[in-house]
Amino acid sequence: MQGELGSGKTVFAQGIGEGLKVVEPVKSSSFVLVNEYHGRLAVHHADLYRLEEPSQVFDLGLEEIAAPGVLLVEWPERAWGELPPEHLLVRISDANGAGRKLTLEPRGARYEDLLSQLAARGKRKVRR
Repeated sequence: MQGELGSGKTVFAQGIGEGLKVVEPVKSSSFVLVNEYHGRLAVHHADLYRLEEPSQVFDLGLEEIAAPGVLLVEWPERAWGELPPEHLLVRISDANGAGRKLTLEPRGARYEDLLSQLAARGKRKVRR
């Protein structure tokens, strides 16, 4: 999830947690880089804001720990090269004072297919 400070990245992560029936509150801890939650799937929530070097993300092994579940990453721009090559980038921005705008950018066939399925359901207009 990419967005300015206060754009709603953690709130978005909390919504994902709620949808996956995570009982404990999803939060961005000041000193914990990765939190793990349990619901219908394992949810790993990483907040990379405090990191200064991409190599610090490599040491976390995010792709390996999150393989059987969901990986939510705040501030992915801190280490693009260390994140899974296939992912769904969620950009959160201000919608001119009328709430937030979410832009979904699929990277890889799995996420292209996911967005196509969402568009087919007609729930929301999906732009790429």
